[in-house]
Amino acid sequence: MIRTSHRYFQTQVRRAVAIAAFYNTDIGKMEYGTAALTRFKVYEDYLDSKVTPMDLFYLKSREFARKLVEHGHKGMVLSREEFEEKKAAAQAAEAAESSVFYSRSRRVTLASAGKELKDNFLKALAEREEANRSGKMTSVIFIRDHNTLGQEVSGYIDYAHRLKTQDFEPYFNGKKRLMPGRSDLWRFTLKKQLPTQSHVTIGAILVK
Repeated sequence: MIRTSHRYFQTQVRRAVAIAAFYNTDIGKMEYGTAALTRFKVYEDYLDSKVTPMDLFYLKSREFARKLVEHGHKGMVLSREEFEEKKAAAQAAEAAESSVFYSRSRRVTLASAGKELKDNFLKALAEREEANRSGKMTSVIFIRDHNTLGQEVSGYIDYAHRLKTQDFEPYFNGKKRLMPGRSDLWRFTLKKQLPTQSHVTIGAILVK
């Protein structure tokens, strides 16, 4: 009975020393940045990262060590809910960054490649094609022209969006004229009939 009490006392002393060590190590240590949380698979792994070999030597229980960490005995620590929320946000940010990098680094097929362009407007479009396709640049085109009915049509075109939704080979080959459509940023048609032979395209590219 005396031996049992002595062992129990030794165990309690050892735990008290261990808890004291928790209070005296890593206090004030900065919390992990949000991005770093993605390296932890679960919340328990996050808690384990704050437990030292000496902590385990004295406490003899990883679960008990985790509880002490979770209750703030090793300094600033996230709750389970905060951990899950910040980890999800970091994973979403990494996925978005990876997607942008992939879209910018992949090889882009240019509709203007190999074309001998004499029209200054088409030359300007060709110069900006690669950047708009890869997402490095966003260009807005202002067009004022006349449709087949002789009506004056004007509007603003999102160049990058058009490149994704249309084949620009006919435009660069001179077989088709670039005109504002219903899906563009803004389009206006003047109903008054005008001579169809006065087809003059006025384009201004605004680069953001």
